[in-house]
Amino acid sequence: MQTQVKEWGNSQGVRIPKEALLEAGIDLNEILEMRVSKGVIMLEKKFRHRTLEERAQEFNGQLNLDGEFDWGEAVGREVW
Repeated sequence: MQTQVKEWGNSQGVRIPKEALLEAGIDLNEILEMRVSKGVIMLEKKFRHRTLEERAQEFNGQLNLDGEFDWGEAVGREVW
């Protein structure tokens, strides 16, 4: 796959094909980490902790934070 460096205002830019972004799991407007080493430019997704709301979506929004949780029988010297 090839692309071309073009002028973009006072800077230069490279267009990345949609298929490449999909394969890399990169969304529009996502912040990327850029490193340059020995003539190679590397773009990586910046690690970001998910919010509580994003995590809750995995459980259909049901976190069940109220009430008690049964941890099972004591296995050491825990005091209940």
